Amino acid sequence: MRSHRRGTDRPTQKQGPCRSRRDAGREASVPRERHHAPYGKLRHVTRSTALFAIASIIWGSTWFAIIFQLGTVAPEASVVYRFALAAGLLGAWCFATGRSLRFSLSQHAWLAAQGTFLFGFNYLGVYLAEQHIASGLVAVLFSLIVFCNLIGARIVFAARIGRRTLAAATLGVAGVVLMFWNAPTAGSATGPLGIGLALGATVLASAGNLIAVRNQRHGLPVLPSVAWGMAYGALAIALVAGAEGVTWSFDSAPRYLLSLVYLAVFGSIIAFGAYLTLLGRIGPARAGYVGVAVPMVALAVSTAFERYEWTLPALAGAGLCVTGNVLVLLRERSE
Repeated sequence: MRSHRRGTDRPTQKQGPCRSRRDAGREASVPRERHHAPYGKLRHVTRSTALFAIASIIWGSTWFAIIFQLGTVAPEASVVYRFALAAGLLGAWCFATGRSLRFSLSQHAWLAAQGTFLFGFNYLGVYLAEQHIASGLVAVLFSLIVFCNLIGARIVFAARIGRRTLAAATLGVAGVVLMFWNAPTAGSATGPLGIGLALGATVLASAGNLIAVRNQRHGLPVLPSVAWGMAYGALAIALVAGAEGVTWSFDSAPRYLLSLVYLAVFGSIIAFGAYLTLLGRIGPARAGYVGVAVPMVALAVSTAFERYEWTLPALAGAGLCVTGNVLVLLRERSE
């Protein structure tokens, strides 16, 4: 009986220290998790802020670069040149770095839809709208993409619309309106056509955003998807240009060539790569706020190169936009 008790007692004595080590390990891991959690959130916010800044700063500068694309070359042709060049460069880079460009037929159909809306008809609408109304008014109208993305994400993905995000969107759009309050609005007879084109481009861009989110959620990698999307977007506009009988011309002037390369490499590859990555990280509702930040950068560029004079309403609008920027980049409490 003693040996039996000893035999049963010994494991019991050994189990005690084992359990205490496990419990000690669990207890020790809790402070570490709490210690690292804030840094994980900080890294998330920092990276999202960097992606947001890259897309906003580059696209804000492209408003000035597009000026050098208008003139002798038809807008349709310039859009095709821009995205065909961007697709070729990005596709070559993906191939050189070992990123697969192979997709199934069904995936190509979704990539074609993303490219047609986001890189094709959207940009064609913006280029055509600026022939009828001032670019400042186009910027105000395009900032409405924030609300288009909010509503679209709610309908398509049943995404919750946070109060902070809604407040940021409202502040941002109001700020853009104030910044361009005194901008000329091209009171010609074709002004309503320009407004319609700008609004249509905004809706198309939002649709492209939602399709891009869908593609990322189905596991399609960002950069190869962007390469194919830009190729499809260029093809779609080329077909439109052919149907319209657009004259294909090219401007070999340095200003056109340099602006084309800048728009293709920075305005298309880098900016869209950053924006679509941001789209997958924080969702279309908050990522769409880039449409509000871009006009702010555009005005800063205009101040440096075109001697834009700031007014009191413009300064107030910039303040509202900055406040909205801070709100939209912060996580909701429920996240």
